[in-house]
Amino acid sequence: MPPTDPFSTPPLSRVTTLDAPVPSGTAKRMASTALPMGAAPYSAVPKPWTKNHNPRATVSYYLTWALLFVGAGLGGVQSYFAYTTVRIDRAPLCLVFEDEFNSGDDAAVFGGGGQAGRWLREVQMDGFGNGQFEMTTASSNNSFLLDGKLYLVPTLTNEGAPFVDGTTYNSTDCTFNTTAPNAGFDPTTGECVAFLFDYAGYYTACSRTTNSTAGTLINPVQSARISTLLSARGSAADEAANGGKGKGSLRYGKVEVRAKMPKGDWLWPAIWLLPVNSTYGSWPRSGEIDMVESRGNGIRYTNRGSNYVQGALNWGPNPALNAVEKTYSWWTDRRVPFTAGWHTYTLEWTESWLRISVDSRLHTLLDIRFNQPFWKRGQFPETTLDANGKAQALKDPWTAGVPGVNGTGGNAAPFDQDFYLIMNVAVGGTNGWFPDGQGDKPWLNHAGNPMVDFIKNKAQWLPTWPEDPKERGLGVDYVRMWKHCGDP
Repeated sequence: MPPTDPFSTPPLSRVTTLDAPVPSGTAKRMASTALPMGAAPYSAVPKPWTKNHNPRATVSYYLTWALLFVGAGLGGVQSYFAYTTVRIDRAPLCLVFEDEFNSGDDAAVFGGGGQAGRWLREVQMDGFGNGQFEMTTASSNNSFLLDGKLYLVPTLTNEGAPFVDGTTYNSTDCTFNTTAPNAGFDPTTGECVAFLFDYAGYYTACSRTTNSTAGTLINPVQSARISTLLSARGSAADEAANGGKGKGSLRYGKVEVRAKMPKGDWLWPAIWLLPVNSTYGSWPRSGEIDMVESRGNGIRYTNRGSNYVQGALNWGPNPALNAVEKTYSWWTDRRVPFTAGWHTYTLEWTESWLRISVDSRLHTLLDIRFNQPFWKRGQFPETTLDANGKAQALKDPWTAGVPGVNGTGGNAAPFDQDFYLIMNVAVGGTNGWFPDGQGDKPWLNHAGNPMVDFIKNKAQWLPTWPEDPKERGLGVDYVRMWKHCGDP
């Protein structure tokens, strides 16, 4: 026998293929290993559950289906009542003010040649009670029309460089006498005494001096603030300038503004309303409606940045007791800032409720019912301190029958009077809108010279301001105001 080659290919094995014949007859079923040896056939195995059903299983089966039907029914009922009871202002609305900001329409919008426009450029340097760092101007650098849009844009004063010590900046077109209550005169001096003019308020609003010793400086930023105040006061000339569409104010109705928020650290855009007449007294007794406020800081800012928009009501018996914390809220887009596109902000206002929304009623900034007097809502203390630090009784400024109250005194008061519209871009401030310790803020609200600290750190925040004024500014596509047709 020849020796075997260990490296040769072995012969092919003979295997059975599928074509091979299969033994006839039915294959025997394998016995279950779960049955004891020698058990009876399957049909003989006892199956008690087929004769006596588990009542718990039956109840569970029918209960599951019953709960499904009940849940669907309750959902339908809830949807029905939500649809039929949603608050809709069904009163007829009449358009009283509209501006599309068409290019080349500057004179009609801002006025010129001795004629008032639809909007007043408010010019002041006093920070508007919030310690804001900008001065507002009538310059076309800060408010202008472009491509059918209005832009309110902040710019640096003197390129951000400090003025020489001792320099005084006088705003010759200051509007203090126009915007201040009673044109800056104090009416409390009585009929037999000449009204006293608020010279201190005038000089603060219209003039500023750089003084290194005192730590003061001319406002380092210029910006814009415009309002419908002149139109709201309702002279024939102002109404004609508004195209005969009425006054730029309303009490109950609707306001709609399509706008794009500005981008840049410490920018504070706002679209809001103030009362035409301070019926219940000075701010905040006569109220303030903040239709939308935002911040130009990016979405990483830790105190609600540019991806948040907020609505609020300001009200209270005095500035120290402003109860805005009881009537404010916001809407947010977690990933996209409101500086990235145009959005429609809407105020709906009746004698029973007020709602502020963005793009849809589902995106609510603020929704409040006037279901109780604001005095009760505020839960104010019984006493407060006067200017001399003495305790004095705190009085309800809104309830009908209280001496000095001229309004209706209903649950809507002080939001039962005519309000006019304001749009502006503020910069910084010391009132807490930009709280300390958030976002590497370069100033402290209660420090000695916050405005000085702000401009000294220009290298920190100025790079966040886009060079394109259309990105750095508040853009407004249109403004429309309607009032209830039956309201005077």
